[in-house]
Amino acid sequence: MAIEITGRHVDVTESMRDYAEKRLSKLTAEFARVDKIHMILDIQKFTHTAEVVVHARRHIMLEAKEQSENMYASIDLVVDKIEKQLRKSIDKRVEHKGESKLRDLEVKEE
Repeated sequence: MAIEITGRHVDVTESMRDYAEKRLSKLTAEFARVDKIHMILDIQKFTHTAEVVVHARRHIMLEAKEQSENMYASIDLVVDKIEKQLRKSIDKRVEHKGESKLRDLEVKEE
């Protein structure tokens, strides 16, 4: 699993890189299907933007983008957002698979 952090219009400091990797490593520990995470940090005047692109198995690609006045706050917001998307994606797959099994059981009983 690869975590890649790049800066657009900003030099990514060691402390920003460590903080982002620490937050993103929790995602990789919780969601085993994640193959690659790419975070892009950007500064435009007073707006700090963090963007995350997650590549997972079965051709799943999720994106999230957040802005705030502080880079660390942007990182927190975008990681929370992408975590919610990952959880929703997994829940959809589990629910869908479970429903089809229930339909098969109902048909067999008739």
